Amino acid sequence: MAAAFLAQTLDFFIQNIIFMAPFWIALGLTYVLWHVWIYYVRAKFFFEKEFILLEIKLPEEVLKTPQAMEIVLTGLLQTAGESTWYDRRILGKVRAYFSLELVSLEGDVKFFIRTDKFLQPIVENQIYSQYPNAEVFEVPDYTSSVPYNIQGKDVWSVWGTDFVLTKPDAYPIKTYIDYGLDKSVRDDIEKNDPITPLLEYLGSMRTGEQAWYQILIRANKDEDDLTTFWDRDWKGEGQKTIDEIMAKYKYSPEGDEGEEEKSKGMLMSPGDKVVVDAIYRSLTKHAFDCGMRGIYLAKNDRFRPQNIPGLMSAVKQFSAPNLNGFKPNMKTLTDKNYPWQDYKDIRVNLRKLKLFDAYRRRSYFFSPYERKPFVLTTEELATIYHFPGGVAQTPTFGRIGSRKAEPPVNLPIGG
Repeated sequence: MAAAFLAQTLDFFIQNIIFMAPFWIALGLTYVLWHVWIYYVRAKFFFEKEFILLEIKLPEEVLKTPQAMEIVLTGLLQTAGESTWYDRRILGKVRAYFSLELVSLEGDVKFFIRTDKFLQPIVENQIYSQYPNAEVFEVPDYTSSVPYNIQGKDVWSVWGTDFVLTKPDAYPIKTYIDYGLDKSVRDDIEKNDPITPLLEYLGSMRTGEQAWYQILIRANKDEDDLTTFWDRDWKGEGQKTIDEIMAKYKYSPEGDEGEEEKSKGMLMSPGDKVVVDAIYRSLTKHAFDCGMRGIYLAKNDRFRPQNIPGLMSAVKQFSAPNLNGFKPNMKTLTDKNYPWQDYKDIRVNLRKLKLFDAYRRRSYFFSPYERKPFVLTTEELATIYHFPGGVAQTPTFGRIGSRKAEPPVNLPIGG
């Protein structure tokens, strides 16, 4: 009896599925075609744009703290272009994004910013306003000099990864303010600049070797961002984290019936105070959606495996145990734990090709290599990407001895 009832129920269920098939198929096709449409209009939008690479050559002396770079970055908070549903879904428009790049070409260390050519004047004006003795000029894309593809991988060896945060977005990394670099005293800047280990690593590259760091940024729109499906509320997470820490230092003693509940604040531990102060300061800053990746590559006969850990340790100084830091994204890491996990390195080689292509395309926020971005404030970004002072004595670090051209006229005074 039970078997017959089960058979009838199953038959009824199957009949309903078949009956409703046109509805489910139509719904599924609509979903797929809508995403294909979004991919198409965004690809068309990017195809019609012209992107350029700007190199920044620094003077012999940079007597500015990283706060100057924070002002520059604030000027790159561009949110125009996607305010309406028609712009986003029909025209495929998205807000501007930039790529901040620190690169070593055989030990020659360079600063680059990749941008939409339309925004070139904004980038140049922001840089010249804070670094009037610098030089900014358009250059060919250095990634085109490395023919790493299915054929080229037999000539070049590549190792790299995307970086992600070790903790939620609400926790800031160790910034230049934590290092005391918000002071104007030059000796302190030269002694403690956390970007120095990164520059020294880049400067250690030899003939036939290159190392690339790329930080992709776009203005963060928090929970109001309608161009992505990722959860967005880093400020809410930050306030919640502060509340949870503060709650540990309050208690309500039991009293007689009718007595008002009392609370008593206890002195916070030094570690918790550092965290609370850092998050509070972070919440007052402008923020960017970010993606970060690093690549070490060399011709096969020049590849040095000892440079692999150096690629990751060069960003360790931005980390703190009680705050945030960077770690490799295991999904993009071009490595494997055991030989038997990947027959003839098929998956590893595919990851290498994808990582190299993603870097070359500067793809992170959108297809074909969309990743979940993390949030960094202008203060955090200025810590990992700023123009160093005389402390950077890397032999091949490119600087200019004297000005060859004056910055454009009518530049803004500040950011």
